[in-house]
Amino acid sequence: MNNYSMNTKCVQSGYTPGNGEPRQIPIIQSTTFKYDTSEDMGKLFDLEAEGYFYTRLQNPTNDHVAAKIAALEGGTAAMLTSSGQAANFFAIFNICECGGHVVASSSIYGGTFNLLSVTMAKMGIEVTFVSPDCSEDELNAAFKDNTKVVFGETIANPALTVLDIEKFANAAHAHGVPLIVDNTFPTPINCQPIKWGADIVTHSTTKYMDGHGAAVGGAIVDSGNFDWTAYADKFPGLCTPDESYHGITYAEKFGKEGAFITKCTSQLMRDLGCIQSPQHAFILNLGLESLHVRMPRHVENGQAVAEFLQEQPEVSFVSYPTLPGNKYYDLAKKYLPKGGCGVVSFELKGGRKAAETFMKHLKLAAIETHVADARTCCLNPATSTHRQMSDEQLAAADIPAGLIRISCGLEDKEDLIADLAQALKAI
Repeated sequence: MNNYSMNTKCVQSGYTPGNGEPRQIPIIQSTTFKYDTSEDMGKLFDLEAEGYFYTRLQNPTNDHVAAKIAALEGGTAAMLTSSGQAANFFAIFNICECGGHVVASSSIYGGTFNLLSVTMAKMGIEVTFVSPDCSEDELNAAFKDNTKVVFGETIANPALTVLDIEKFANAAHAHGVPLIVDNTFPTPINCQPIKWGADIVTHSTTKYMDGHGAAVGGAIVDSGNFDWTAYADKFPGLCTPDESYHGITYAEKFGKEGAFITKCTSQLMRDLGCIQSPQHAFILNLGLESLHVRMPRHVENGQAVAEFLQEQPEVSFVSYPTLPGNKYYDLAKKYLPKGGCGVVSFELKGGRKAAETFMKHLKLAAIETHVADARTCCLNPATSTHRQMSDEQLAAADIPAGLIRISCGLEDKEDLIADLAQALKAI
């Protein structure tokens, strides 16, 4: 499939049926798998043979879909998880244990920020946050002797900052560590971070990949490019025997193309069990088959809505990376030549009251704590997710009371603009 276009990979990669086999990826709705002898099953537990013995670790449906995502991102191996949050946790924790240190962009999804700064801190893992706009000197100064990984988002949720992937990759590699990039918003249709130096790519498949608000999930893709053995002292989990798995040294047995995902599956998924259900994987694959058709419409609608909002007197600013004049415009043109996504953030001049009135009068756009769906959805943090905060507290958190995040769906852009126009007039 490597020689095929992205469009063909969306439809065909990951699963090739044999003679008389199901044309669609089958849902293997079974927790366990039968073997004729204990010796046959023992080879699986020793990682000496390929196969399945318990769905908590692996399932054929999941593996077919993961293989498709790996093909789309240009990676060598992939796995599915129960959510995007689980994907980010597994990807980081697979190489950064107690006593380790993470360098991360400060402009990332709030849940991931909390995962790193609070939850993983309780596990003995340090984090240093740096501005995505930091200089190379400032970025290099954030590294420590115990730094194990660098993390960022291609397009941050909801700040819509664009990560300079090459800059962060070069710094990571200069210090002998990999770069993990969450590529949820652009998807591999609009950006493939591996081509720009990223080593691991994660996704919340709940968003554009599913695209219909039907199935929660996540994915991790390994580029197969990072040489773990070159920095064996930094990554003992991959480069020394795992006594919990028969003394296997992952980097030696599976090479740089397969070590990361094999360890993540056989160790972390075994112990923590954040598996995506085969049903959800099946639904995800249906979304992937049309991803290349849907993303251009999301981008078209996002651009049109951003340009419309920029001209409205009720709006004080609009954040959308491919708007001329946006501070990330040049980076967006470099990394996102096809456009980014359908998410637009903007601030209303009237603050919280204006936002409440605006949201109340929307007809097409639904008020939801969700983004990246076929249906347009909208959120005002001050009256929902951050309702407990005063206007002063919101300002200190760089979340204006009048901030609106709109995720443009697949509707006609003229209908979306008309809906926004009538809601603005009601303020």
